[in-house]
Amino acid sequence: MNQFETVLYSVENRVATIRMSRPDARNAFSTALRRDMMEAIRQADSDDDVRVVVIAAEGRGFSAGADLVDGMPSQAQVSDHIEEEYKPFLMMIHESSKLYISSIQGAAAGGGSAVAMVCDLSIMADNGYIYMAFATLGLVPDCGASWHLVNQLGYKRALQKVVEAEKISAKECLELGLVNKVVAADTLVEETQAWAEKLALGAPLAQRYAKEILRRGMGMTLSEVIDLEGQRQNITLASKDAMEGGMAFFEKRQPKFSGQ
Repeated sequence: MNQFETVLYSVENRVATIRMSRPDARNAFSTALRRDMMEAIRQADSDDDVRVVVIAAEGRGFSAGADLVDGMPSQAQVSDHIEEEYKPFLMMIHESSKLYISSIQGAAAGGGSAVAMVCDLSIMADNGYIYMAFATLGLVPDCGASWHLVNQLGYKRALQKVVEAEKISAKECLELGLVNKVVAADTLVEETQAWAEKLALGAPLAQRYAKEILRRGMGMTLSEVIDLEGQRQNITLASKDAMEGGMAFFEKRQPKFSGQ
């Protein structure tokens, strides 16, 4: 039985799927959805049987961002609202030891685009798009959207996408590196699950530290990254998974990683 009001949660073959389920509201972030996302992410992160987490959505679109019908915070409360209601679950994804995949159909707009981009990997339906809609409302990006854009696109292209506020099509998202794959809309669910299950067969420790090194490396010097790589390599080389990987290589078989 599903334990959430606005999220469908399931686990299959070491893949947890957190599916936003407010299709009539285009999966806009109400108070309930923000709460359920936090709890579902916490549940997936604490489950040792889960290695990969998919963030997906019911209906025609991924997420329209903030739910304006649910009420907007006052001018004095906006920063506190973001800090308390959005930042915690976004940072949980960003800092998780597990891999997160966003599975995007239709619009990922406003704050919804930030949720799509904070995931480690992204797969998008051919009808999907990212919409930096903030400028059309006289606003600036929030929830970390500007950070993701400038780190992925560089300053000039990121600024252009923000101030022009045009939809970034699936084709362009792929070309810009905002998503990893584009698939036919009617195969998105199956393609996402297949990709996630393939990743879940990988070595969890190696994936965890690769994510950490790449995330932290964006703010480090080359010398610091080399040091961090060495520190994490000490850990992975001593793991049972490294031994299993070496044995599987010489025995010409697929490794069976335990995460130890």
